[in-house]
Amino acid sequence: MKNRSNMFENYLDELYPNAVCELQYHKDYELLLAVVMSAQTTDKRVNSVTPLLFSKYPTLKDLYEADINDIMEIIKPIGTYQRKAQYIKEISYHLDKEQKGCVPNDRDYLESLPGVGRKTVNVVLSMLYDEPAIAVDTHVARVSKRLGFAKESDDVLTIEKKLMKLLPKKNWSKRHHQMVFFGRYHCKAMHPNCDSCKMRDECVYYKKQMKTKKKVKV
Repeated sequence: MKNRSNMFENYLDELYPNAVCELQYHKDYELLLAVVMSAQTTDKRVNSVTPLLFSKYPTLKDLYEADINDIMEIIKPIGTYQRKAQYIKEISYHLDKEQKGCVPNDRDYLESLPGVGRKTVNVVLSMLYDEPAIAVDTHVARVSKRLGFAKESDDVLTIEKKLMKLLPKKNWSKRHHQMVFFGRYHCKAMHPNCDSCKMRDECVYYKKQMKTKKKVKV
């Protein structure tokens, strides 16, 4: 397992040496809100709505005092926009009233906010405060299971804990972003680039696919 993880880390450095969060933001709270909006959609789609949202409502006060229907209309392309619009207003209110507009380096507080879970907090604390963290999204979960770092039945918290044991702490944040890129552009949910992948001989998913193909041919 350790040899496989070392090989994977080297491969990630080869493929994506400068992987970073692709969400666009200018203020700390914009990052938090963007990550919340990114649930069940793509960063690209979130980036298509946030410039208008944050330019039309340039402060937290503007956001939580905005007509929720206006917010919903702006963020409609990202899906589940009714719920996310409510999260935007509530998070903005709490940050403005309780934190003087700042996003604190406080996991418990952030996880108490509406729509904010562990994955979101991991991304935010890693980006804003350089806290070592591994945020397990659909890409990281898929890659971890395919490479045998986690079981198919593992939930996101179990996967996170296994990756934290497997990977050096100093590299957690970097590996998170690289694994997101790897899952998004290489080890895709549909039509992964197995034929050109240097991990295929170590990949549980690839070996299963090959066995299935052999059975079909027989």
